[in-house]
Amino acid sequence: MKSISLNITKAASFLAEGAVKAYEPKVKAAQEALENGTCEGNDFLGWLHLPSSITPEFLNEIQAVANTLREKCEVVVVAGIGGSYLGARAVIEGLSNSFAWLVNDKKNPTILFAGNNIGEDYLYELTSFLKDKKFGVINISKSGTTTETALAFRLLKKQCEDQRGKEEAKDVIVAVTDAKKGAARTCADKEGYKSFIIPDNVGGRFSVLTPVGLLPIAVAGFDVKQLVAGAADMEKACGKDVAFDENPAAIYAATRQALYTQAGKKIEIVCNFQPKLHYFAEWWKQLYGESEGKDQKGIFPAACDFTTDLHSMGQWIQEGERSIFETVISVETPNEKLLFPHDNENLDGLNFLEGKRVDEVNKMAELGTRLAHVDGGVPNILVNVPELNAYYLGQLIYFFEKACGISGLLEEVNPFNQPGVEAYKKNMFALLNKPGYEAESKAIQERLANEK
Repeated sequence: MKSISLNITKAASFLAEGAVKAYEPKVKAAQEALENGTCEGNDFLGWLHLPSSITPEFLNEIQAVANTLREKCEVVVVAGIGGSYLGARAVIEGLSNSFAWLVNDKKNPTILFAGNNIGEDYLYELTSFLKDKKFGVINISKSGTTTETALAFRLLKKQCEDQRGKEEAKDVIVAVTDAKKGAARTCADKEGYKSFIIPDNVGGRFSVLTPVGLLPIAVAGFDVKQLVAGAADMEKACGKDVAFDENPAAIYAATRQALYTQAGKKIEIVCNFQPKLHYFAEWWKQLYGESEGKDQKGIFPAACDFTTDLHSMGQWIQEGERSIFETVISVETPNEKLLFPHDNENLDGLNFLEGKRVDEVNKMAELGTRLAHVDGGVPNILVNVPELNAYYLGQLIYFFEKACGISGLLEEVNPFNQPGVEAYKKNMFALLNKPGYEAESKAIQERLANEK
């Protein structure tokens, strides 16, 4: 089996000779801190050896519950926000037919997502769509009180019970939550829902290889055993005893930190030329944004879908402020084959492409873009993926997770907390007059009055 691979040639050329290699001692120290649990956030290191610790019996249990939902539901709604849905969505959309939601597929239920926004129109349209559907819900929340997810789940729970009856509903509502505490755990125990545990030592953005991601992915019909196998193989490839020059996570972490600290590159744009990877980039943005954006420092994570965004962001990337570098995720071989046809009139002038695979055109667009951006002063890291399947997505997930842990420690922040996320929640609860926030409500109302 092949492996994903990393090429930093077109990034290292923007750095002093040996700049990446110079990080080797710091990377080694970071790896040892992760392994020994001596770094900040050491109570959230459960992801580190998670792939190799997952047993066949556990995956069989996941699959059994997934099969029940697949048998009893036309639609399954995944309720969760941030790490509670992005990993699952990244894999599901990466492996799905792009038009699956339009196809009457009797084998696989339609997977929809809720609880990741507070859009009234979205929730109204979702609940309206579900009115004549046999649907189930996977409620993913450690606390059960995250506003976006709790609001959506309350609506979906009531609708499912109204449409299917309380007894039938409890067979198609599954909780993925804390082992012992929280509103979601209390609800699951009271209602008799099947449930899975979110490990205490795995943070949300690192949780895709827990039931948080595995259950929805299995319900969608994809091979979670292969996903875990890919991640487990990458765990070995990125191990602490692997030589620096052979460890892709170590090299990636060192390269991006060298570009940040030595070349002044403050923004990393993850790019892909495969539309199915859009939500993978969204997952990556949360992983690196929440992990590194602290203490008034951190590389800003952004994403572009190429060639689409070359017609909107391309000008800025080519000639804007030189504060950026790119990481391109390149899929070597597409899963399908489509040849470019001949046209007698040739009004578009494209007959020179006759007989070529569409992917050959895409690959030349990719190479041409990389060359142009490098010429324009944009360092370029290439991550090559042999093909888009569960095994290689598993590799890609663990590669980015391990590199993120190392990179955060190189930056000298705690990569595993997210204290800044609570600021908006405090203001929102104060504005909504939530019980217990009376002092904050009064203070914010006075502030708003003074700002008028």
